[in-house]
Amino acid sequence: MDIQDRSFQFAVRIVKLCKFLNEQPGVSRTLSHQLIRSGTSVGANIEEAQGGQSRADFLSKMSIALKEARETHYWLKLLSAADVVKSDLIAEIQTESNELVAILTTIVKSTKEGHHG
Repeated sequence: MDIQDRSFQFAVRIVKLCKFLNEQPGVSRTLSHQLIRSGTSVGANIEEAQGGQSRADFLSKMSIALKEARETHYWLKLLSAADVVKSDLIAEIQTESNELVAILTTIVKSTKEGHHG
């Protein structure tokens, strides 16, 4: 599965998690809004990067995707640490979040070094 497919499947999981959070009272909804924005932005920026008009454009979009993936990782970690969601319920999506950050870090680094794009 390539990065576009993985980020899309990740976004689907984020949407489902946010639907669950929106059904909960209180702070869950506020955190859900942050999570849905960053979690779905990862794949959207990767898609834009694929249509990039230059290596600089590709790098810019992939760098934004990486930033959004890091932010998503933060929100997932917070949900777990603050006991908003049981850790075991989001362990898989946290792992995927970590992996997306690692993959995007590699893509951004190799693009900067001129090995991609």
